[in-house]
Amino acid sequence: MKLRGRLWVEISASTALTDAGADLLEQIAACGSLSEAARRLRFSYRRAWMLIDAMNRSWPRPLVKTATGGKRGGGTRLTDLGREILSAYRDLQVQLEHLLDQASPVFFAAVGVGEKGD
Repeated sequence: MKLRGRLWVEISASTALTDAGADLLEQIAACGSLSEAARRLRFSYRRAWMLIDAMNRSWPRPLVKTATGGKRGGGTRLTDLGREILSAYRDLQVQLEHLLDQASPVFFAAVGVGEKGD
């Protein structure tokens, strides 16, 4: 048995970053392509584009920059802000998991449930 939690960021009561958004940012950083990042995550291109658009509109500056194709080809990259936010978000996820791991024994003892799910 284990406690689990989800982390997301809201700005002005609007969701600005979720697990799916962070995963997409990571894949864009890894491959430099929105379409390839979407394929890797098994997202439709439309879903990926909408996530990026929503994130870019939520933050004071864009997290992702895109360039359309042409002679030199297109591409997608994280901005400096995008890299900083992704890193901070992943750090918070680790901290949350650690907190929940520490709280699990106390929580399950309080509700009368043993380690094996009695």
